[in-house]
Amino acid sequence: MGPFPSPLPLPEFKVRLSAPDITPWLEGNTGITGITTRDSGKPGPHVALFSLMHGNELAGAIVLDRLLRAGLRPVRGKLSFGFLNLTAFGRFDPQRPTASRFIDEDMNRVWDDTILNGPRHSIELDRAREVRPFANTVDVLLDLHSMLWASEALILSGVPAKGRELAKAIGVPSLVVADHGHANGRRLIDFPRFSNTQTPFAACLVEAGQHWEQSTVDTMMASVAGLLRHLDLVAADAPLPPKPLKPTPRIATVTTAVTAMTSSFAFVQTYRGGDIIPHRDTLIAMDGETEIRTPHDNCLLVMPSLRPSRGHTAVRLGRFDPC
Repeated sequence: MGPFPSPLPLPEFKVRLSAPDITPWLEGNTGITGITTRDSGKPGPHVALFSLMHGNELAGAIVLDRLLRAGLRPVRGKLSFGFLNLTAFGRFDPQRPTASRFIDEDMNRVWDDTILNGPRHSIELDRAREVRPFANTVDVLLDLHSMLWASEALILSGVPAKGRELAKAIGVPSLVVADHGHANGRRLIDFPRFSNTQTPFAACLVEAGQHWEQSTVDTMMASVAGLLRHLDLVAADAPLPPKPLKPTPRIATVTTAVTAMTSSFAFVQTYRGGDIIPHRDTLIAMDGETEIRTPHDNCLLVMPSLRPSRGHTAVRLGRFDPC
């Protein structure tokens, strides 16, 4: 074998979006800072759109700010808009855009009852504890995210079939990935209310594209529109983009989640999320002296992190479901 690949240096990422002014929505009307609910007064589901799980993912905040300012209201049930990691968002600096993902820890790795009920504290964990009672009132959740590294947009549906069916019904993005999440903590979509197969409540996480790109905002807005129209929650003239022709969904299941076990994890080339490796046993990365190879033919690379930290997910490897 030749010399080991070197971890990629962090490139300079262009920031083509401006942080929205969400000051009008900080007080909210739910008793929880940053969360606003609009109630139709008619029977129907409680649907929540959450943004800023990570403080530097501006696209979700832009989408929710636009919809709130446009006066979007449900015609049945309730529709909630949430801005989550407000402390990290408040520190966003376009000159250092990767620095405000979180303050103390990743807020999307703490949604486990053992952690939430435990003794330790952090800015993100305390905020998750504040939001948890509200999350337990939500019937359908769409968690809005974007990505640092180049990747095809996708919807993460978690493990339950109900999440996969919800993602397919949303329609945008058309790539749906069912996965178990991360070794270093549970996401909000893995929260028991949504992950329990015995309940009807469902959640999906949209990864709409790269951070700080206008196309990511557009994809995210289309995802929100797809969800609200699927649930018949909004009027035909709601301030949403036109209904697109939905492509046939492609469904993949993660077979292997690769966690970086060393600080020298490196891919053998610059992969992009959505790349498909045709042949089983293809070398794609080295983790120290350990080879990382594809476990099956036509292996989908899900959101490869080209410079992963030790103990964090480097890439998920998926297999497309039969048509």
